[in-house]
Amino acid sequence: MPKPKPISLSKFEHEIMDILWKLGESSVREVQDAIHERKRPAYTTVQTIFARLEEKGAVRRTRKIGNAFLFAPLITRTSVYRRMIDDFLDLFGGSAQPLVARLVETGRLTLEDLKALEEKKERAK
Repeated sequence: MPKPKPISLSKFEHEIMDILWKLGESSVREVQDAIHERKRPAYTTVQTIFARLEEKGAVRRTRKIGNAFLFAPLITRTSVYRRMIDDFLDLFGGSAQPLVARLVETGRLTLEDLKALEEKKERAK
């Protein structure tokens, strides 16, 4: 069986998926209501994003309550993050060194983080 094509998400699609991953099975209205009021898009905009996500195979309709369809994610947060990280590293020829150097330089990657990563690596052996 061929490996399924990885799904690429736009920034807004990713925001919608983040909400759906947190809420679980939800309606378009529930997801729209969960978006911060200052940047909350119109209901029809969120509905359009759900249609795109459904077309991409990222979500599926699970059931209907009244006039509202409920949706559930078909992809995991982990799979999306892996794809994003792999795509990002490809920009650097596959090397994580420039990324790690920048994270250390800015203080976003601490010695404690590095120790935790080393421990995780040791446990994986």
